[in-house]
Amino acid sequence: MIRRAARALGTYVSRSPVTTGYAGLLLSTHLWCTAVLSTADAQRVMLGVSTNLDNLQDHPLRVLAGSVLFFDGTLTEITSEAFAGTLITLGLGVIVCLAWLERRYGARRAYALFVLGHLAATLLTVPVIHVALAQGWYPESVRHATDFGISYGAETVLAASALLLRRARWLAAAGVVAWPVLGGDWSGTLPDFTTVGHLLAAAIGFVCGAFLLRAARRTGPAPVPQPEPAPVE
Repeated sequence: MIRRAARALGTYVSRSPVTTGYAGLLLSTHLWCTAVLSTADAQRVMLGVSTNLDNLQDHPLRVLAGSVLFFDGTLTEITSEAFAGTLITLGLGVIVCLAWLERRYGARRAYALFVLGHLAATLLTVPVIHVALAQGWYPESVRHATDFGISYGAETVLAASALLLRRARWLAAAGVVAWPVLGGDWSGTLPDFTTVGHLLAAAIGFVCGAFLLRAARRTGPAPVPQPEPAPVE
């Protein structure tokens, strides 16, 4: 059993080295904040990398880059909603789907999709927040809310991977959409801005997944090499 697990881990690392390193980085930053820093210092770090309106206006590059170095969840409170979020974003989104896309399309394309989802969903949510604030649909505290992590990128990767499945494609796609819909706050005129962001990220992932699927169908399966005929003497 131990040898089989070690062999499976070795195969995973060799076939998805970038995702292995990224997952290790996410776990390291999480442990740093939860086990090394004090609660106050950890909160300052999280607020410093939050992609809220104030931070995006003052230092956009820092927060857009820094936000994807952390995941917003828990590894210990296994009965909490936050742990379920960790399983979806870090577990299914990064460790499973992002690694699968890395193996299938290469690290460059897989992470381009992840970063695209993170950046585009974040930036497309900004005008929605501005409109909602102007209309009084969101409280002013949204401007400096704590909002960080990998969830937009993970949602994009999940949506693209769902469309690339051969079986249960539409069931998986429905599950991707159900996550933000069921977990969001729909009590106001608009859902909370993170739900808007996750739905935008899912839409981006579906578009990219459809593009990859169409490209694969156009290309078709790789031709099977035929043995060369033996020379006639």
